[in-house]
Amino acid sequence: MTGLIGVVVVVALGLVAWFTPLLSVRSTDVAGATTIPEEQIRQVLAVPQGQPLLRVDTVAAAQRVAAIPKVATARVQRMYPSTIRVTVTERVPVVFVDTPDGTHLLDADAVDYEIAPPPPGVPRLVTDTPGWGDPSTAAALEVLESMPPQLRGQVGEVAAKSISDISVTLLDGRVVVWGGTEKSERKAAVTLPLLTQPGQTYDVSSPDLPTVR
Repeated sequence: MTGLIGVVVVVALGLVAWFTPLLSVRSTDVAGATTIPEEQIRQVLAVPQGQPLLRVDTVAAAQRVAAIPKVATARVQRMYPSTIRVTVTERVPVVFVDTPDGTHLLDADAVDYEIAPPPPGVPRLVTDTPGWGDPSTAAALEVLESMPPQLRGQVGEVAAKSISDISVTLLDGRVVVWGGTEKSERKAAVTLPLLTQPGQTYDVSSPDLPTVR
């Protein structure tokens, strides 16, 4: 008998949560948005005030928010008794590409997500077909990722003619011939002391036999 009463109580609570406004959406919290307007996120979220929390399809809502170009990831949660929480991770530009229609920003996954002026410190990417799915783009981003901050901060441009022909132009105009992505951490370690030597072109494609000219 006690078990039956417990089941009835659970079912009753479920019906209350599903059909009545007692546990319904009264507020929406947005976390993680710094450059995307919160109102834009709420509009795309499209969860009406007063909708019972249990009826909110959090997966579909998160997919709608993730479709915003500047959003890398989105998560939607029910926060009882009456709040929907949206947590987003924004895309961060790591390179930019100059095109006839403007300057395109690409993130670490090579996603072209915005036409806007590049932030300070973001280098130019030069390759034939820049963007997601392009092997040369992926190789160039891998090279940048391998660099310590003190070297990466000096990079003004990374050019990838192919996955094995990558070069980096520093802000002062000096060029580092990188080669392919293999041994990139070793190449980065060799480049820093090598740059203390006078020269214009620093070839670390064979990091055990670097040259300066």
